[in-house]
Amino acid sequence: MAKWAMAIDLDRCTGCAACMAACKMENNVPIVEPEEARQGRVMHWMDMMTEYDGDYPNIEVKRMPKPCFHCDNPPCTRVCPVGATYRNEEGIVAQVYQRCIGCRYCMVACPFTAKVFNWHDPIWIEGASTCFNPDVSRRMVGVVEKCSFCSHRLMKVKEMADEEDRPINDGEYIPACAEICPADAIYFGNIEDKGSKVYKMSRDYRASRVMEDLGVEPKVYYLAKRTR
Repeated sequence: MAKWAMAIDLDRCTGCAACMAACKMENNVPIVEPEEARQGRVMHWMDMMTEYDGDYPNIEVKRMPKPCFHCDNPPCTRVCPVGATYRNEEGIVAQVYQRCIGCRYCMVACPFTAKVFNWHDPIWIEGASTCFNPDVSRRMVGVVEKCSFCSHRLMKVKEMADEEDRPINDGEYIPACAEICPADAIYFGNIEDKGSKVYKMSRDYRASRVMEDLGVEPKVYYLAKRTR
């Protein structure tokens, strides 16, 4: 059985945020009004963590793309009173929007703040209806949303592999963020496959996971910048 994971090479990442834009378009993530943004209600499934080191004018800026970490021991699934979030057999932590009651317990339980809440009816810029992704539902007001590792793409790849009676090839299922990255900093694949790129990168001497000591077992690995 496959277990899907992601590796992000921070030595390659330029912080351009192309992954954020691609994720928003691929998954029909709504745009919020400026007043809502000022209250911290911006909706991103793929976020960009920014850290500043040093004092002006000698400041170093560090950026890290942050999707949902799709933990193998996710605390969010244990606190949902209606089972609107769950971890499937392939390690993807999913959301059932029609079941969500908006209590936001899962948002509080997530140590990575990877989930967002849809406070208002979605607002779309003029002409946006012509570029909605028909494979991804548009969420209603009052539900929790999050990165899905573009699992709708997995469904298509599975169907194709089944038709051809073969396993899914490494690199065949790839989320929008990894596909768009101009620096090839994001890698994705089956971490159970020892021949996959992601498996090898997760064993790299530079690889680590955010807040590993919590025991939630995130499946997003970060490769630290090389020292020069």
